[in-house]
Amino acid sequence: MGMLHKTALLSCFSIICLFATSYAQSCSDYTFTNNNLYTACNSLPALSSFLHWNYHQSNHTVDIAYRHTGVTTSNWVVWSLNPGGRGMIGAQCLVAFVNSSGVPHPYTSPISGYDTRLQEGPLSFRVPSMAAEFRNNQMIIYATVELPPGSTSFTNVWQHGDLSGGVPRQHPSTPDHLGSFATIDFASGRTSDTGAASGGSRQRRRNVHGVLNVVSWGILMPLGAMAARYLKVFKAANPAWFYLHVACQVSAYGVGVGGWATGLKLGSDSPGVEQTTHRNIGISLFALATLQVFALLLRPKPEHKYRFYWNIYHHLIGYTVIVLSIVNIFEGFDILDPEKKWKRAYIGVLIALGVNAVLLESFTWYVVLKRKGEPSESDKHTHTGTTNGVNGYGA
Repeated sequence: MGMLHKTALLSCFSIICLFATSYAQSCSDYTFTNNNLYTACNSLPALSSFLHWNYHQSNHTVDIAYRHTGVTTSNWVVWSLNPGGRGMIGAQCLVAFVNSSGVPHPYTSPISGYDTRLQEGPLSFRVPSMAAEFRNNQMIIYATVELPPGSTSFTNVWQHGDLSGGVPRQHPSTPDHLGSFATIDFASGRTSDTGAASGGSRQRRRNVHGVLNVVSWGILMPLGAMAARYLKVFKAANPAWFYLHVACQVSAYGVGVGGWATGLKLGSDSPGVEQTTHRNIGISLFALATLQVFALLLRPKPEHKYRFYWNIYHHLIGYTVIVLSIVNIFEGFDILDPEKKWKRAYIGVLIALGVNAVLLESFTWYVVLKRKGEPSESDKHTHTGTTNGVNGYGA
């Protein structure tokens, strides 16, 4: 038993040493090809990245070496400081990627909006020198940065994404990508890794927002419209079609309010991120859908002289909401960038709804035209009475 304990302790010690050695090789003891030495190092909490630096108090500058592992020549990488915020908006970026000549291309890029393509431009502080190196699926950015005056503690943001035609595309929206920021003090070396947790929470809210809107505006709303248009052609479905229509639309509106509210919360948490076509369409959708709800309360009776105009209004607003809903859902897919299977699943739902709508539309016109060709009850009565009269008169 004693030998077993010794063996177990030895194994545990070996594992601990292995992790310690691995960490050391990944961060503080990493050897750079240019033989640069850095007194401080931080293993960043997301995206397999590391930051090495030397802080110079005399001139308030910092020499940094940012290493981003696990990337290819088809990726861009970024390390940035955000002097006045916590996230991407306002970040002053050091960007690098391998250009078409196979050479790492470093440059600076300030970010003012979430639709950025990391265009080259000057930062709010000076960067006297900058270089980049790519080897072994790792991009390294070397730079000297003149820190903004008054502080040594800032939010640093790091990121990577794909290139398209030599131009950076939007980065993925995984929890790691959304949580790749932390506070760092270059003088003391203290760091605060709060980005990953808040990024994961934000991603969950985005997912909830997307699911609520797809179910409400994208599925229940079209189903309610189809119930009103195609079920009332069946005499046995009257007035059940009306209650089904109202149930679908009211449920869609109720769930949609939840989706709209989560969208507003996402926008307030990240000023500027949701100020897009997606947000504008969402606000328009909510306003039009609210008008529809109030229109139900003001619906004239079928024989009322204004019922014809109300029908026109009701149909026009209803179909506009459905079209805008579908457009906005695909806008949301582009922003959320989920796995492709979810987008394909919704496309499958739309195809199923479309096929059923075409079949039901054809059947509806068939029934309507057939009924027009048949004499009504009053026509039958008149025709029967006339025939009897003629026969009686003749008799």
